Amino acid sequence: MDMRSKVLTGVALASMLLAAACGSDTPPPLGASAPPTSAASIDPAKVTGTVTVLTNRTDLVTDGTMEKYATEFKKTYPDVTVKFEGVTDYEGEVKIRMNTENYGDVLLIPNTIGKEDYPKFFEPLGSAADLDKKYVYTSKSNVGGTIYGIPGFSSVNGFVYNKGVWEKAGIADWPTTPDEFLADLQAIKDKGGAVPYYTNYKDGWPLTAWTSALGSPSCDAKATDNLATDLEPWKAGGDLHIADTLLYNIVNRKLSEADPTTTNWEDSKSQLATGKIATMWLGSWSIVQMQDAAKQAGQDPSVIGYMPFPAQKDGKYCTMVTPDYLYAVNIHSENKPAARAWLEWMVEKSGFAETNQAISSVAGAPLPTALQPYSDAGVEFVELSQAETGKFNKIDNESEVGMNKPDYRQKLIDIARGAGSGDLNGLFSELTTKWADTVKMSG
Repeated sequence: MDMRSKVLTGVALASMLLAAACGSDTPPPLGASAPPTSAASIDPAKVTGTVTVLTNRTDLVTDGTMEKYATEFKKTYPDVTVKFEGVTDYEGEVKIRMNTENYGDVLLIPNTIGKEDYPKFFEPLGSAADLDKKYVYTSKSNVGGTIYGIPGFSSVNGFVYNKGVWEKAGIADWPTTPDEFLADLQAIKDKGGAVPYYTNYKDGWPLTAWTSALGSPSCDAKATDNLATDLEPWKAGGDLHIADTLLYNIVNRKLSEADPTTTNWEDSKSQLATGKIATMWLGSWSIVQMQDAAKQAGQDPSVIGYMPFPAQKDGKYCTMVTPDYLYAVNIHSENKPAARAWLEWMVEKSGFAETNQAISSVAGAPLPTALQPYSDAGVEFVELSQAETGKFNKIDNESEVGMNKPDYRQKLIDIARGAGSGDLNGLFSELTTKWADTVKMSG
């Protein structure tokens, strides 16, 4: 199982959450059942039944964590039993199960399900006008003004780093440009004792996080949407050009591990926690894992820091807020009130997002402690638009570029370290041709 499914979020990933609010005067779309009642208006003593919750968090199911949440939930809803089904190949298996009516009472909406199909599979949760007063980052599931899913949490992207290593190298402030960032890594290398940057090349999937830099240099909420019509995604000065060039330079200047083919994700966590590795680009979901690794190594977890991408727009850092999986109620569920009660309790009362240092979906909730430095530094949190996600994914798949796959960045790293043929501009040209040709064909 992809290790992203063992942590919190973007692209990465959680336990059972989802919420809803009051019913709307707006009639449900054709084929959908009537809007369900909000858990806030349900008498807990009258809610009964058993609900099955599907999750990709197999680790939290097997270690008993989810059962502990269910036990707490039962204190409020004593006549509801919650059962969990962890699914290892979540995307693949659940999509197949959705050809039937048997896909749990509560589930994470698979990313492969088109937004236009939400009304066929999921219970409408209410109008956007109502729910947006109660929850944040719901736009991804807004279909014609009706909300069908709410993220269990949201995350941002940045560099998780060991504060002690950076301070030992004499670095007091976050870099504001890629050149400053490279200079800081060089200072760490010169000081000795730590690998300045770790690629996690061998495991592969951590490299896909670099696509999440989209929007940060430009501070553009539509950075991903724009790629659906962009014929030059890697043009000089563009977000992808800036991010991929930075990764290339890190490796080319020998500021990363000596042999990327031997990297190990699990080991990298303890190595960063103990100061053997200085920095890694990962989603904010990784912070808790690094803190846990620090505790296990007898280190103070506060040694783990998190910094934004080294670029500013009008003197300000920007970070894209990306909702994690959307949680929804199966439109065929026979226990919708109980399912809804569970989901709202998880989002609002369980403390799940806070425990995992993720951004809560509840409007007005404070930032997690780990991201407070972002707020203190005036980092602008920008919700990444996903209006063209379907078209973007289609172009990405048909072009075989693989924005969300590790292959092209592994190739970039190979070129940078002299293990692959060609050069960076040649790679950008190759990727641009594939992308542009597909955009043109897609109309």
